[in-house]
Amino acid sequence: MNLAALTLHEAGDKLGRREISSHELTEAVFERIAATDETVHAYLTLARDAALAQAKQADERLKQNEAVTPLLGMPIAVKDNFLTRGLRTTCASKILGDFIPPYDATVVVKLRAAGAVIVGKTNLDEFAMGSSAENSAFWWK
Repeated sequence: MNLAALTLHEAGDKLGRREISSHELTEAVFERIAATDETVHAYLTLARDAALAQAKQADERLKQNEAVTPLLGMPIAVKDNFLTRGLRTTCASKILGDFIPPYDATVVVKLRAAGAVIVGKTNLDEFAMGSSAENSAFWWK
């Protein structure tokens, strides 16, 4: 079974029935990123260690049936214009190339509270000034 190809709904069902773990699902997502991102350039920053730790916590919550939400244990990516505490946020601009925010954007706070596993930050046009991501300062990283 190709876990990285599951829809959000399919993955949620399998997590809920304990057929797969969040850790397995997150590992599959990172394998898919490794296999494709050199061509696609979708990610600007990956958070493998933090994501696997979040997945482990989600698996514990699922095992204990504790605070289960539809996003619990689901690996997701966040566009690189949303602030993520402790995780580089560049808005696809070299001006912010080394910026590590001290707090999360509201949407990230809510995703974390729901138990989502943040795998990384995705590419976009510099400062979100476009819709194709071809004008990212990091397109050809």
